[in-house]
Amino acid sequence: MIYVAGIDGGQTSTVAVIGDENGRIVGRGRSGGADEVGAHEYSTRMRDALLGAYGDAAATADLREEDRVAAVVAGVSGYEGRVFGEPPVFETPRFVLMHDAPVAHAGALAGKPGVCVVAGTGSVVYATDGTHGRTTGGWGPFFGDEGSGFWLACQALAELMRASDDGDESISRDVRAACDFFATTGLRHLARGFYAGELDRGRVASFAPIVLKLARFRPLVERGAARLAELAAAAVARGAAPVVACTGGMFENVPYRKLVHAEIAKRAPAVAIVEPKYEPAVGALLLAYREAGIPVAL
Repeated sequence: MIYVAGIDGGQTSTVAVIGDENGRIVGRGRSGGADEVGAHEYSTRMRDALLGAYGDAAATADLREEDRVAAVVAGVSGYEGRVFGEPPVFETPRFVLMHDAPVAHAGALAGKPGVCVVAGTGSVVYATDGTHGRTTGGWGPFFGDEGSGFWLACQALAELMRASDDGDESISRDVRAACDFFATTGLRHLARGFYAGELDRGRVASFAPIVLKLARFRPLVERGAARLAELAAAAVARGAAPVVACTGGMFENVPYRKLVHAEIAKRAPAVAIVEPKYEPAVGALLLAYREAGIPVAL
């Protein structure tokens, strides 16, 4: 039996799936974040995340030594052609490492042309006209990622911190909600905890669902949704197929998903907004089948 594997390496978690030559998914695994933000030359973050998720998937697939893995495709958040730490090594004749945006696109649109808006811990938009692909957004947690979980949570917390400096007493309930969520005694302890590495970006991003519920931050939520919609509409204006799918953890929140859809429709009325067909890891799997030259229909 011949197998292929697809891996989606995000900022918070990594998911791997293994499929057989008949297009059947036989294994699934998970590990921690794979991005290399702040990584040094001895960092094993990406390597451990990719190999950990793959190993977990291989175990659930019950792969044997004689089974051949023809191709592995891994999409990693923020990857731009260079591994800063220890590189991952797979026992396969074809290993392709790429940015996670094409992987998410391949899953959401089943490999067809169009635009994929991704918003999880980070955010990015990837679009194709069927021949050429283009990435917009995805500048990472310190330069962009508008509309993402980390961006939304970070902006909301910063707003509370500024209001606290200004002596705004109306924020007390929202400050308490933040402190209770992070199990800390105050905003300064929260900030110091992040800078000290006690809170990672994934943990901060997990506060986003709370932010979405708080009326104070409605303008912030709308700003993030509008930016994602602007990027999607701009991609269509540049020639991408007029089909848009939104994928990622932020869109599990139904009101937020509807808001982004509405903002896209406002800016590009002729665009068809569709639900994502597959998760990003399955998108990577589809690309792995292509790399291996195995025609399948999942």
